[in-house]
Amino acid sequence: MIELIKAYLKQHQYNRLDLKAVIFDMDGVLYDSMPAHDRSWQQTMDECGLTHEPGEFYLHEGRLGKATIDIIFQRNLQRDATEEEEQSIYARKTELFQQYNSGATMPGAKEVLDYVREKGLKPVLVTGSGQPSLLDRLDLHFPGAFTPDTMVTAFDVVNGKPHPEPFLMGLKKGGNLQPNQAIVIENAPLGIEAAVAAGIFTIAVNTGPLSDAILKEAGASLVFDSMTTLLAELPEILRLAETIRS
Repeated sequence: MIELIKAYLKQHQYNRLDLKAVIFDMDGVLYDSMPAHDRSWQQTMDECGLTHEPGEFYLHEGRLGKATIDIIFQRNLQRDATEEEEQSIYARKTELFQQYNSGATMPGAKEVLDYVREKGLKPVLVTGSGQPSLLDRLDLHFPGAFTPDTMVTAFDVVNGKPHPEPFLMGLKKGGNLQPNQAIVIENAPLGIEAAVAAGIFTIAVNTGPLSDAILKEAGASLVFDSMTTLLAELPEILRLAETIRS
C-alpha cells in the first residue's frame, strides 16, 4: 500500500495526499442496486428487440443513460437513438428498476461514511445515475452525509463517466479541491477510468461479477472485495495518507 501511494504521488508530482474529502460512487458502493440496473436494462432492450451482451450493463455502469442507449442502437441499427426513443427507453428502464430494486444498502457502506465523517473528511457523491428512487433515499439511509451541494448526478454533467468531468465537478463541490485532496471509492471500470483521468487516487470495491483484473486495468490503485473489507483497511489508508511523502 505504501508503494502504491508513493507511485501515485510520483506520477502526479505531488508531495503528499492532503485529504479533505472522500468521493463515493452510489450504485454498487452505497447501494446494492446493480443487479436491478442490469436486469432492467436487459429487459428493456429485449422488449425493443435490441441485442446486448451478457453482463454488458455492468461494463456500462456509470455512463449517462443516453450514452448507453446509443451504444446499443449503434450496434443494432447503426444510428443513435432519437430523443423520443431515448426518453421512452429510459422511462421503461426506470419503471422496471423501481420494480426490481430492493433498496438495500451495501453492507459496510454506512459505517465507511460514518468513519469518513468522524475523521473530519467531507463525503461527496459522484454518480452517473439519474434514478430519483435512489437519489431521494440517500438522506433516509445515510442521514446528513450528503446535500445537493455535495452531490454530482446525471443531471449535473454534460459528459458522463468515463470522462473526468463528474469527478472534476466532485472536487469543486468538495470545496474547490485539488486532485490530491480527495480519494475516490468506485466499483465500476468506467467510474475508475473517470476518477483516474481526473488525477485522483482511486480505490475499487469489487461488489459485482467483474474480475479484479478489470478494475485494476481501469486504473484502481487498490481493490477490495467489499465495503466491509474497505472499512477494516480505511484507518491504515488514512494513516498512510497523512504520513507518506514523495
